[in-house]
Amino acid sequence: MTLYHASPFRIEHPDVCHSRDHLDFGKGFYLTVLYEQARQYARRFLLRGGTAYINSYHLDDDLSAYKVKIFTHYDEEWLDYVGACRRGIGIPPYDVVEGGIANDRVFNTIDLYFSGLIAKTEALGRLAYEHPNHQLCILNQTVIDRHLHYLGAEELHQPQKGGTDASR
Repeated sequence: MTLYHASPFRIEHPDVCHSRDHLDFGKGFYLTVLYEQARQYARRFLLRGGTAYINSYHLDDDLSAYKVKIFTHYDEEWLDYVGACRRGIGIPPYDVVEGGIANDRVFNTIDLYFSGLIAKTEALGRLAYEHPNHQLCILNQTVIDRHLHYLGAEELHQPQKGGTDASR
């Protein structure tokens, strides 16, 4: 499977230790199968006046030796897992976690739920209308070292007026 990672850097040798704590699926290396999602994320670096790259990788298909968790919907299990990861408590020991991102609209719902302002059933009702985007988080460095292969990086540039991003 081909995966993408947006960054202000070319990342030939990714690792789990440079991630921030308390993200959706924990501290790990985050990727997506959605090129456009990675491109939109990378544009944030350009807007800050920096460089932007979309790093490409191939992930081996056979990860049967590892604990892999796949969330196919924004559901109660996903909500509980993201909540635990964002609080840094009771996170199950997965090697790879895949599922939807808590984008701004989703995060607002989660924030209201965590604050106790809405019930779990209302949060899940709101999340049911969201189309899951995609993220895959590798939490185990051995998975990266043995099964994630760097393919290259595409540098993005500021779009010309009336144009789109240009790549070298």
